[in-house]
Amino acid sequence: MGGGGSALRVCADHRGGINWLSLSPDGRRVLTASEDGTARLWSTADGQCCALLRGHESYVTFCQLEDDTAFTCSADCTIRRWDVLTGQCLQVYRGHTSIVNRILVANNQLFSISYDRTARVWTVDQEQVTQEFRGHRNCVLSLAYCPHGGLSSAPCVEESVAGDLLVTGSTDGTAKVWQVASGCCRQTLRGHTGAVLCLVLDAPGRTAFTGSTDATVRAWDVLSGEQLRVFRDHQGSVICLELVDRLLYSGSADRTAKCWLADTGEHVRTFPTHRHSVSTLRLHEGTLFTGSGDACARAFDAQSGALQRVFRGHAFVINCLQVHGHVLYTASHDGALRLWDVHGLQDPRPKPRRLAAKSSLSRLFSNKVACAPAAPLQPA
Repeated sequence: MGGGGSALRVCADHRGGINWLSLSPDGRRVLTASEDGTARLWSTADGQCCALLRGHESYVTFCQLEDDTAFTCSADCTIRRWDVLTGQCLQVYRGHTSIVNRILVANNQLFSISYDRTARVWTVDQEQVTQEFRGHRNCVLSLAYCPHGGLSSAPCVEESVAGDLLVTGSTDGTAKVWQVASGCCRQTLRGHTGAVLCLVLDAPGRTAFTGSTDATVRAWDVLSGEQLRVFRDHQGSVICLELVDRLLYSGSADRTAKCWLADTGEHVRTFPTHRHSVSTLRLHEGTLFTGSGDACARAFDAQSGALQRVFRGHAFVINCLQVHGHVLYTASHDGALRLWDVHGLQDPRPKPRRLAAKSSLSRLFSNKVACAPAAPLQPA
């Protein structure tokens, strides 16, 4: 078994659990979203809080850091945009009628999904909805965005599906493919027998991968809606997904993470030793990092599956993790953000050459909700 890791820094100013973290591209700042109704911006150099973003009237479910601007969403049904240099709230986006659990900022558009069964898109510099996506029969939990031209590898893309696409997953057991410009549902992806908790999108391969409480991962053609394959080997809900270099990684309530060949569905290896659900995972430079309900993060050699290190120190479930350079960032329901040194994990030997990676727009489901016991599907 791998040795333990010591935290470089512990940032513990929040007075409630941390639901999400977002790193700046240069790794110098990290934004956290908390149950205490605030978001905080931290310096990764010294662990000091640089800005306190206060204004939401309930817990903050998710955050995204974009240069000098931050976006947060909350159980108060709103989304807020902030100036991280001053901590000032620049805009409040109102319209959802229940918890907003995830947002995504891309191409000067703000996408949001909610327990009110809708997804919405806003122009970033305005506070009005430009499109609303209705059709799910229950909470919308996950989303992925495919910009115009992302499906260019398809031999023939029909005019009716040209333009930006949005894919959403719901507790109604379906995923849906939407045309952003019109708001029309192009495909409904049916096959799961439980809630869709997470999804990732391989845009060049025109494939969506969905994970569900039915313990399966399924691959779909986003243009035709055809179910391409089913990944069966987990014994519990599939909580999180990561797609890298034609390999699909999944984390489950069965206390394991698994690696699959994305193009065939073949199960390649299992990463065990967790003592609770795998709530979040991330592949970085040949190492698979996982966070678990057992309050530990772990590092595995992605090729051999060998456990390299266990990071102990959190008191409750790890809801989110990120890696930048040689630092692992973990955020937990115990209210702490921890920074860990991961030097020495990467194998210095040259790796076999792989095919060039196809870009993946991987947007994972909020793990705080995923770790809750799965509720039965509600009738329409």
